[in-house]
Amino acid sequence: MQLAVVNDSKQEIVQIRENEQRKQIQSLVQLARSKTFQKGNLKAILQEITEVAAKTLAVERVGVWLYSADHTTIECRNLYDLKKKIHTSGQTLLKANHPNYFQSLEVDRSLAISDAINDNRTQELAASYLKVFGIASLLDAPIWLGGRVVGVVCHEHFGDMRQWTVEEENFASSIADFVALAIEASDRHTVQAALQKSEAKFRAIFERSSIGIGLADIKAEIVDINPTLSQMLGYSREELYGKYFIDYISHQKGDLEVYKQLISGMRDRIEIEKHFRHKNGQLVWTHLSISMIPGSNGTPEFFLAIIEDITERKQTELKLHTSQAAAEAGNRAKNEFLATMSHELRTPLNAIMGLSQLLQQGMVGSLNEKQQEYINCIYSSGEHLLAIINDILDLSKVEAGKEELNLSTVSVVDLCNYAISTVHDQAKEKGLNLISEIDPQAETCKVDIRRSKQMLINLLTNAIKFTPTGQVSLEINKVPEGINFTVADTGIGIDSNQFQFLFEPFKQLDSRLNRQYEGTGLGLALTRKLARLHGGDVTVESKLGEGSRFTLFLPDQADLTTDIIIVDEDTNKFSSTPNKLNEKRILLAEAEANIGIFLHDYLQLIGYQVELVNTGDNLLEKIANFQPNLILLDTQFLPSQDTRIYQRWMQKSELQNIAVVFMGSNENELPELNLGKADKYDYILKPIRIIQLESILMRYFS
Repeated sequence: MQLAVVNDSKQEIVQIRENEQRKQIQSLVQLARSKTFQKGNLKAILQEITEVAAKTLAVERVGVWLYSADHTTIECRNLYDLKKKIHTSGQTLLKANHPNYFQSLEVDRSLAISDAINDNRTQELAASYLKVFGIASLLDAPIWLGGRVVGVVCHEHFGDMRQWTVEEENFASSIADFVALAIEASDRHTVQAALQKSEAKFRAIFERSSIGIGLADIKAEIVDINPTLSQMLGYSREELYGKYFIDYISHQKGDLEVYKQLISGMRDRIEIEKHFRHKNGQLVWTHLSISMIPGSNGTPEFFLAIIEDITERKQTELKLHTSQAAAEAGNRAKNEFLATMSHELRTPLNAIMGLSQLLQQGMVGSLNEKQQEYINCIYSSGEHLLAIINDILDLSKVEAGKEELNLSTVSVVDLCNYAISTVHDQAKEKGLNLISEIDPQAETCKVDIRRSKQMLINLLTNAIKFTPTGQVSLEINKVPEGINFTVADTGIGIDSNQFQFLFEPFKQLDSRLNRQYEGTGLGLALTRKLARLHGGDVTVESKLGEGSRFTLFLPDQADLTTDIIIVDEDTNKFSSTPNKLNEKRILLAEAEANIGIFLHDYLQLIGYQVELVNTGDNLLEKIANFQPNLILLDTQFLPSQDTRIYQRWMQKSELQNIAVVFMGSNENELPELNLGKADKYDYILKPIRIIQLESILMRYFS
């Protein structure tokens, strides 16, 4: 993917330079065929030349400066200001006061100077001229006539420094040549010779151009073509003279209307990509630029067509698109593989973590100290592996564009307290001071509650991991467009050169950290992607050895008028009056045998009546016979993901007054019902922890 972006960028730069070159050629052709030269009015000719040069190179000013008869001073004969669209003249410079500059004009083909203030050749002009007008860069071309320099054409760029290209230098030199022709043309005795030179200049441009050039009359009949165009189409000049351009161009609907607009003056130029047909029958991709050349009375006389062969570029673009499609397909395959593997890994983890919890609780007999140590290690390793699997699955979903947010309005205080309480024990184990500071104006935010918890916990966990001593803080501030959640620490800090790698998946900044600190490098990558999914972002400030500040910005979302959902909601509408546990019946519908054994044994050991169902066959009948107070239902038993079918199933009389807790590996497995707001329903994610299960039992059975 990165290679495709780099190639696209290079292709864009090449295309820009090609467009500029076409523009320069068109301008020179325009000057070469200008009728102004025939009139011999030097002032009018210089005005036309400076205007064309300023517009073509997009510089603020272009001036023509000519030496006095004794060669001691140089005078501005015409200075065109592109922004103000005015011509001025009259300013003079003494050659003696600027020896380096004038010496450079005598020996250099052109002066392409990006830093005019500090360059040795133009530094003498800084105080008296450059700084006065704010000129940053100069492109000066000496005017040669009769074997000596008679003046200079000065292209002045304001503002930031500009790097001149070789094509721009060549263009400036051609402009200086036209000024020399204009000086000659101003002498009545040499007008004819100057016109001949102008024509010769045009022919030179026409014949030597690396881009195809063609002239056609108003009926589109070919008048002249250059060798490049002849070679491009595979025909000789003689074969094309008198033929029509439209016979060699692919036609599209609307072409005729565009040409009419060009002839009528509604458009200055046509810029299109067209297929030309080569003599051998092959199609040639071209960039076609057509403009009108008026006659002496101002009416359209010729079409000037500048034709560039872009076949190679188009083939490169096709290869890039093919490569990009292959890369995207590979990325999709990777995400699908990760999602599949993550799901497959969860299944044995469910058993490992569930049964190890039973052993930890001593449900099947007491353990000696070493056995307890081993089983604790098994469980903590399972937790660590589960966290990695969850991050991989989440990241692949976000990258595949399959993650959808379920936005709800939440109390910022509750969100903060939840995150702090979750990581409190981790901070306490390391002896860190864990604090929070909440802006009173930050009352609520509209977010995906589960994902917002995940982002805050990721940032806090990361800060605790890389903070040996000191404190970790969560600062929440209301800003004009949303809320900033800033996690600051006094930890090891990050070198600013490493910031670019912080949010790359599976990457830690230093290989030594892999040995010292656990982690896959997924947490920050996932957090930033989830933040951007919300329309926000994650930014970082850090200094090596002094700690870091990660700021999660979540923007204000539309429609914040819904009821606030408390993060740690305690709803007990379905709680029954205290009874003996063995009077409570739980129907456990679980497809995976190991999980079923774990849950069945635990629930029975703590005193509930439990009916274990391993298949979905006759499930409604079994519910009716057992009359449970609570159903723990594996999502694999749901009859359909179609919401309407599911709702009809849940409206069965056997289920109407029974609380249902869904069990699944992913919340997306649940039907599209707003279960978070329904007190009759709840869900629990696998692998199931005993503390989660106890929370569910407390909710429904007090």
